[in-house]
Amino acid sequence: MTATQADLHIDRPTVADGAALWRIAKDSNALDLNSSYSYLLWCRDFSRTSAVARDERGEPVGFVSGYVRPERPGTLLVWQVAVDAAQRGRGLAARLLDGLTERVAEEYGVTEVETTITPGNTASERLFTSYAERHGAPVERTVLFEAGDFPDGPHDPEVLYRIGPLSH
Repeated sequence: MTATQADLHIDRPTVADGAALWRIAKDSNALDLNSSYSYLLWCRDFSRTSAVARDERGEPVGFVSGYVRPERPGTLLVWQVAVDAAQRGRGLAARLLDGLTERVAEEYGVTEVETTITPGNTASERLFTSYAERHGAPVERTVLFEAGDFPDGPHDPEVLYRIGPLSH
């Protein structure tokens, strides 16, 4: 049975969620999959700047991972957004992103969001463009990493989306 939006709860990830977040990222077939170890560390060290959606059983069905940039403490860098296939198309990614940025704005004073998106990733482009519209913020796009910057073979460039200042 698929959970409805009302059945979902959004909170901070814990180390116990790391394996599920790795699986959701792996099953997305869109994200660069990192090692399972990195998701465990992320849940331990960056839980305050990340969010997880849980179904009625408490199982993770989506997440947003992020961190506050050390060189720009008013900026939340959103690293990955993923939603379980059974939950897609219901606005969960937007709900996760809105909830996370609201919490991080209150706790850290964040007024800007950054993320990188590869050209052609229309789902992410729509998610972050609509996020900017909801929050009355302009979007600046520049290439952060060129294809040739990646040492591990062919990789599309990563375009930096800088969204802000946010009007909450």
